Amino acid sequence: MRVMKTLTSLVTALFATLIASSSFAQSPATSPATATGATAAQPATATGQPNPEEMMKQMMEMSKLNENHKLLADMNGSWNYTIKMWMSPDPNAQPQQSKGTASRKSAMGGRYFTMDVTGKLQMPGEDGKMKDMQFKGMAIEGYDNVKKKFVSSWIDNMGTGIQYSEGTYDPASKTFTFSSEMEMMPGMKTPVREVLKMTDKDHMMMEWYETHGGQEKKTMEIAYTRAGKK
Repeated sequence: MRVMKTLTSLVTALFATLIASSSFAQSPATSPATATGATAAQPATATGQPNPEEMMKQMMEMSKLNENHKLLADMNGSWNYTIKMWMSPDPNAQPQQSKGTASRKSAMGGRYFTMDVTGKLQMPGEDGKMKDMQFKGMAIEGYDNVKKKFVSSWIDNMGTGIQYSEGTYDPASKTFTFSSEMEMMPGMKTPVREVLKMTDKDHMMMEWYETHGGQEKKTMEIAYTRAGKK
């Protein structure tokens, strides 16, 4: 059923392209294509668009899994984590610490990966006193074959926005590096750099850096250990 839906979407897109191409070809403002406007690898229509067969071939090629998706799949499973957050403006203040769990699994045939996070955070209550609050978050990650980048989105119960980030992977250090931007308050945009290092198959470390006033500072660190391991 998933394959049928995918093919239906592809055929629909191609059909729409054919209609658009036909419409443009009938327009007197369109210049006729020359013999050099098409190549054997990517034959074009009169409007310079790839022909339907070539478009289908390229779209199917872009949907294939590769070693980058395998990298993300290797992180599937259940994890325990310990988080440290440097929230105080005092550089000598001790970080706030807490623990939680994370579960990662494949979606859409291994093209995407979801991570559900549950934990507790110390937050000020209505009376102004700090207390434990339940934290829930969810990530959707993948590798975009078109952009040639790792992509990720994040939502949690502490806000209403969706954070989107793009990243790369360094095989020498086994490290992912993502960049994004937060806007916690209207007009207050904060650049973010996220570094995730795969220490080994059972351990990974995430470091979160924020830039304020032109200066980057680490504000969060999460140590993950695969459930059942030490």
